[in-house]
Amino acid sequence: MAVCARLCGVGPSRGCRRRQQRRGPAETAAADSEPDTDPEEERIEAGGALSGAPGGRGAGPPPPPRCSLLELPPELLVEIFASLPGTDLPSLAQVCTKFRRILHTDTIWRRRCREEYGVCENLRKLDITGVSCRDVYAKRINPRVKSGRFMKILPDYEHMEYRDVYTCLLHRYRHILGLWQPDIGPYGGLLNVVVDGLFIIGWMYLPPHDPHVDDPMRFKPLFRVHLMERKSATVECMYGHRGPHNGHIQIVKKDEFSTKCNQTDHHRMSGGRQEEFRTWLREEWGRTLEDIFHEHMQELILMKFIYTSQYDNCLTYRRIYLPPSHPDDLIRPGLFKGTYGSHGLEIVMLSFHGKCARGTKITGDPNIPAGQQTVEIDLMHRIQLPDVESLRNFNELSRIVLEVREQVRQEQQQQENGPEDGEGRGQQSPREPQRGPAQPSAELPAEKGGESRDGEAEAAAPPAPEQPAQSGQGQPFVLPVGVSSRNEDYPRTCRMCFYGTGLIAGHGFTSPERTPGVFILFDEDRFGFIWLELKSFSLYSRVQATFQNAEAPSPQAFEEMLKNIQSLTS
Repeated sequence: MAVCARLCGVGPSRGCRRRQQRRGPAETAAADSEPDTDPEEERIEAGGALSGAPGGRGAGPPPPPRCSLLELPPELLVEIFASLPGTDLPSLAQVCTKFRRILHTDTIWRRRCREEYGVCENLRKLDITGVSCRDVYAKRINPRVKSGRFMKILPDYEHMEYRDVYTCLLHRYRHILGLWQPDIGPYGGLLNVVVDGLFIIGWMYLPPHDPHVDDPMRFKPLFRVHLMERKSATVECMYGHRGPHNGHIQIVKKDEFSTKCNQTDHHRMSGGRQEEFRTWLREEWGRTLEDIFHEHMQELILMKFIYTSQYDNCLTYRRIYLPPSHPDDLIRPGLFKGTYGSHGLEIVMLSFHGKCARGTKITGDPNIPAGQQTVEIDLMHRIQLPDVESLRNFNELSRIVLEVREQVRQEQQQQENGPEDGEGRGQQSPREPQRGPAQPSAELPAEKGGESRDGEAEAAAPPAPEQPAQSGQGQPFVLPVGVSSRNEDYPRTCRMCFYGTGLIAGHGFTSPERTPGVFILFDEDRFGFIWLELKSFSLYSRVQATFQNAEAPSPQAFEEMLKNIQSLTS
């Protein structure tokens, strides 16, 4: 301890100045009368003296002089402190007065804001960092007078310090950064909380308008947090069309927080509920109710508006993670937009779990709510599609899929009954030329999952002429006649197909059951699923967005997250 105290220069060997101040006069005098070194230090110094003595056995150069951190120039201490995590700096400020004074240097905290949270704005020069006058000022309309006045909606950052931004905003609300799913009954949602400039903003991600599945995601702000004055962070609700207003955020527990709007009158419109519905319909669907001719679809849309608008942005959010990836995965897992008939576009998370892949709904509908596994793909059972002309016949595709389903049932029964009843174990369907635990990953490096155009090829046939996808062409694909699709602009070639099951249910998630289907992999960013019983086709396209603070800490944490969001709607 004596060595450490002398090295830091913050107190004599028997303790720091702060500790001595707490002692009484008698204790201080007694401590000063004690030897200034402990036995271990005396032994080290004695050894050094012997080794440095002329003619000694260990003669050598004298030990280097001791250096104290307090002897370093302030500019060097600033560089050292700026490289430390921001969470360690308050403890460092308690060491001594000089350290505490240096830690008031704003460049230290500016660097921590930039490296830990990506804040690149200059508090002193906001006018040249892309913040327009429209962002700084907004016109506040007096309802009684036709004219209005401009009011400043951003704080005066000139007299604010990065230390306040770090401690009162970024560090305080760090637990809400990342991806979240709001609890909006069966509909769910996708919220991304990010540091956006000098704000923390919660962006609700919305699928593109139906049926344009390849269009980019839409997003709108639900709340924001920023510093209106030093030492005080302000939460504002962004819901509605009358500008930001007073809100509140409460961290309920780990991986869960809630928001509350304190001025819900800002959500109302002068035209009443009808105007609110028309505005919501244009934002949600990009059309008017008159443009939607399907009566059932009109009912679903009106039901969703009534259900979601009652929350008034007072919601509870639960953290979700992006699925972990593995080199052997069929494609890169992640978030996809998919078509779901009259329900429009919904967000699905594709993840891989050994011998199967699962699509979990992040947004849902009254039939299959958010959190449920909408599709499950059996990676052990590939399906070899027939040629294009035969594929147009729905009965032919149905026969192939049902053959594979029967084979899957037999294998499951054999596993349950044990190997003694497994006479047919190892039998292979002519529609399924390749199976095995490593089958998906074995073909991935070759990108090749194209199947033979000859649907009658035997499993023992040489694979080379049966893989047109290896040359980059892919296998021709067309939907069977009678299969409906919201989007006719689907790819006309595919890499490979697998047997899978899709979850269907009645309104209110009644009588849920899994029905057979076909998973079609088109490319790295698109796949499809044919619902055999519904005679329907869903097309999925990858969400092309980068999300921060969304990686699962472990595979076990991701699996636990899936169970949690599924249990909420089971």
